[in-house]
Amino acid sequence: MAILILGLAIFLGGHLFTRAQGRRAALVARFGDGPYKVAYSVVSAIGLLLIVLGWRAAPFIEVWSPPAWTRHVPVTLMWPAFILLASACLPSHIRAKARHPMLAAVKLWATAHLVANGDLASIVLFGSFLAWGVAARIGLKRQERREGRAPQPAASWRGDVLAVVIGTVAYALFGAYLHQLLIGVPAFRM
Repeated sequence: MAILILGLAIFLGGHLFTRAQGRRAALVARFGDGPYKVAYSVVSAIGLLLIVLGWRAAPFIEVWSPPAWTRHVPVTLMWPAFILLASACLPSHIRAKARHPMLAAVKLWATAHLVANGDLASIVLFGSFLAWGVAARIGLKRQERREGRAPQPAASWRGDVLAVVIGTVAYALFGAYLHQLLIGVPAFRM
């Protein structure tokens, strides 16, 4: 469990650090934008690796026993989560409406998995990401109120179609193959 918590602290701590704009700007000024981005990516990758390894190695400690129907919640909610994730990189109406689609995807992912998993490691993992997603969204709303709403990129129906297609393909691939390979648990359990 310690490895999982360390990974969460590194990964989410690194993401929270980017909200400290003064400190971030000081590092960029000192080292340059490229080296800062490389260091940020390395820290995030290390945190993510520790999260996966820590979750897989954590002992199963049941906190609550989810009803059987809850295993369908992630299967259902992950499709729109993947679409939101894809829309974060595309000029689309989905992105414009969601405003922060990547955060929405993370919160949807975390909520779906919290509902379906009652073990301590899963609660720590998904609860931490959900708390971070909520805190990050609140922070962005406050920043937008202070600075005025950030201009939205042009939206296109082509972007919407691409987000749905890319999100659906990613959902199918991850559900059918990658979840088992990377996480060690089949996504589509009967």
